[in-house]
Amino acid sequence: MTENMRRASQANRPRRRQVLTAAAASAGCLLLPATKRLNAASRSVASTDHFWYRLAPDGPYIDSQRGHRAFGFDDTAIYLSLDNGETWSHRFEFPDANRITFSCILNNGNILFATRTKLYLSTDNLRSCEQIIVKDRQGNDYLPHTPLDLANPGWYFHPLDGVHTWDVDGNEMLVWGNYCNVLGGAAPVNIYYSTDSGRTVKIAFSFGQSSTFQQKGAGANHLLGDADVPIVCRHIHSVAYNPAENAFYACTGDHDRSAGARGDEHECHWLRGTYDATNDAWQWKVLVSVNSNSRFKSGGINFVDGRLYWASDANGRNGVMPHDRGIFCCDPGDLADVSKHTLLFNPEYESANMIIQDGVILSAHYAPASPYDTGIIISPDMGKTWAQYDLKEFGKRSAVRFQQKNADGWFRVDLRKGWIERGEVLLIKPK
Repeated sequence: MTENMRRASQANRPRRRQVLTAAAASAGCLLLPATKRLNAASRSVASTDHFWYRLAPDGPYIDSQRGHRAFGFDDTAIYLSLDNGETWSHRFEFPDANRITFSCILNNGNILFATRTKLYLSTDNLRSCEQIIVKDRQGNDYLPHTPLDLANPGWYFHPLDGVHTWDVDGNEMLVWGNYCNVLGGAAPVNIYYSTDSGRTVKIAFSFGQSSTFQQKGAGANHLLGDADVPIVCRHIHSVAYNPAENAFYACTGDHDRSAGARGDEHECHWLRGTYDATNDAWQWKVLVSVNSNSRFKSGGINFVDGRLYWASDANGRNGVMPHDRGIFCCDPGDLADVSKHTLLFNPEYESANMIIQDGVILSAHYAPASPYDTGIIISPDMGKTWAQYDLKEFGKRSAVRFQQKNADGWFRVDLRKGWIERGEVLLIKPK
């Protein structure tokens, strides 16, 4: 064990923990071997040349983290930890806990969380919680549709990305979009926001009525989506804020359809939105609408020093092969001009999740389309060098919902079975 590993192990107070070291790798981009199988129940730490990793501690499923705090749930209750999941000092009985699809810990300690169709807020460390009714762009109550299949009401608030809060002109804003129409039934596609720590949640943008993503058997008067908006998509991949422009960017998926009243329907878009706090109003502009074999079928939007970074999961069979994949960056104003993009790295396989923090770029493979079991992509130096690791001990898993490091320096990542079904929580600590 190196001295750095020893210090990290002591800092994280291991219990019967063993650090396993992967085989040494040469510089550049390599497929690096997985370590030995982890015992999920023992919280063992494993190691690669670039990071330590471990499953979350036994106990509640850790759905979100911030600083020393973590929010989790099991089948019957929700929990709050004040020491990164080591102990759970606050518990609240919540019968629908196992249906939670989203949570966010706000800067003031408020916790906003959602089941498939309902939002809740706790302002007192889970001593109580209240349901929050979303407001539409006209200020009216925005209520979920009545599902024809009660077992599949849709996922209204579930995101694919993991960073949803930003400091905007000295005020924390919460902005996110729903990754829906995969599991749980048909749902409308929206971008949501809050400027008051979750007490009020409103719609920043609603997408139109896709002919494909509707309830089976629904009539023409019961279609989901905004009938007045021509732009359609299956779901939202990522929403992020660029402080240099005071603007938000969003990208969507998923394929190209030809069955709708509008004819061919592109679902891969990039939008740029600006928020007028004085009038509580949004202005959105579509920057790009393209087919699904494009770097614009993407996710993992990040801004660093005014530069735009994203990861492509191009997978369509239209256009020119090979697929237009990779991790890219550019000036935000040059997004639509592919000649001004810089390809930082091409993992060869689909990737729609990414986070950048403290110079570390962390991304992952889409498991169903990759020969990797659990493929992790990392650059420790803002894209100068890269490595890929296959964490085979977890089986076929896709890493999604990358969240910023907690107070102990660990990123939180969902491991999803296949692509979206909840599996495990993985913690990653860069070296």
